[in-house]
Amino acid sequence: MAELVQRLRRAGSSARLSKEAFHKLSAVLTMLILIVVFSIGNGAFLSVNNGLTILLQTAVIGLLGIGMTMVIITGGIDLSVGSVLALSGTVTGMLVKAGVPVVPAMLGGVATGAICGAINGLIVTKMRITPFVATLGMMLIARGTALQLTGAAPISQLGEAFGVLGNGSLFRVVEMQANGFPRVVFPGIPYPVILLAIVAVLASFLLRRRPLGRHIYATGSSEEAARLSGVNTDRTKILAYVMSGGLAGLAGVVLMSRLITAQPNEGVMYELDAIAAAVIGGASLMGGVGNISGTMIGAFIIGILRNGLNMSGVSSFVQQIIIGVVVILAVYVDQLRSRR
Repeated sequence: MAELVQRLRRAGSSARLSKEAFHKLSAVLTMLILIVVFSIGNGAFLSVNNGLTILLQTAVIGLLGIGMTMVIITGGIDLSVGSVLALSGTVTGMLVKAGVPVVPAMLGGVATGAICGAINGLIVTKMRITPFVATLGMMLIARGTALQLTGAAPISQLGEAFGVLGNGSLFRVVEMQANGFPRVVFPGIPYPVILLAIVAVLASFLLRRRPLGRHIYATGSSEEAARLSGVNTDRTKILAYVMSGGLAGLAGVVLMSRLITAQPNEGVMYELDAIAAAVIGGASLMGGVGNISGTMIGAFIIGILRNGLNMSGVSSFVQQIIIGVVVILAVYVDQLRSRR
């Protein structure tokens, strides 16, 4: 009997892996189709500079998507990540403006995001308010706080050091020409992309190899069963929201560093991109399902789609419509997958 149970478990695990692999393959094919379509319409789409632009855009979406994936796997949702991004970036800019060194100021921005996430987690677990309502409230609170702190005005003149993280790159090669002007031989690997890769690897390791990751999956699969098995589900949810808030804060620091200006109005509707990246990558809004590699593929699909539409001259308003349709389709596919 025990051997039969083990075989059934192995069979179920193999089936889940097959479904994940099939979903990832479908997402990769979708990404390749988008690249082909946009490259046909515009030859510059495949240029190195545009590729770097896509990577930089995807870095912010990817960081938000990783945190969102953690929360979605627990069966929750975080609608506040765009506003938390703006608040964290604003706090970082204010600290730098006040004379705090850049690195501690950026850590302060990430801590601000983590605190917002902790508040979300406490509201969801202790006050028993649904994640949708709790994070919707935080979305308004964080955005209002960022606008109030700055008077809705950007914080500029933050210095060159503030822009290194968002605009610097590793292995960048520049040579001086005979006319005295520099020429970029190799643009290098942007720091935000390296940061995203490191965070993605750590998050994947956490979900797959650490007890907290197993608790996150267990909580999303069946919270009651996880609780009866000895999992502290409230603590697990709070930590998931803390990670989501902290990564939103990190994304805010990266984005503001790219702009070399703290913009309290940034991050509007970014939560939709994060949700879309997670769901396209295979995360289920029902909880218990999701992975970081899939979310990265989803983030690249969103980044390529936005970049391709921009280069095609599609207005930002039409882009919102298209992204909205993508989100609806992604959720619909998720529901079909859950029913099966």
